[in-house]
Amino acid sequence: MKKQHFILPLISEKGSTLLVALMVLFVVTILGIFSINTSTTELAIARNDRLYTMAFYAAESARGYVPPHTGLYGENNITVGSSLGFSSGVTGDFDFNSNNASFNGTVGYAGFSEAPRGSGYEVSKFKAHRYEMTCNGYDGSGNSEIVIESGFYRIGF
Repeated sequence: MKKQHFILPLISEKGSTLLVALMVLFVVTILGIFSINTSTTELAIARNDRLYTMAFYAAESARGYVPPHTGLYGENNITVGSSLGFSSGVTGDFDFNSNNASFNGTVGYAGFSEAPRGSGYEVSKFKAHRYEMTCNGYDGSGNSEIVIESGFYRIGF
């Protein structure tokens, strides 16, 4: 006697709608998970960019702090290799309390040379005193620090 093996044909399509709905729900769930992951990454990028920008502008403020404070690059600071420090906590000139950003830096004397051509100063009488300035900016949360280095000179005796 032969055993008969046969597959029962689908008599009805009961449950197929449920199966299709579950597959669509699965696909939508996966898309939702990817969307949440992407938006979380975008938020982290935006936060880091904001902190970097705050630190950059704090360092730029340090560059703006130096010119009106002639004691940093005046006669007190004309020894090669010497430097004077400054910070945003010293005076109330710059208000960073709203976002806790701060700055500090140094102004170092780098030597002197003749007054530059076309400056309008007598070459044999005046000197161009060269300074190197390092400005550090902090975002306030401790996540970002920017360092800007620049140089300038002062015409004097």
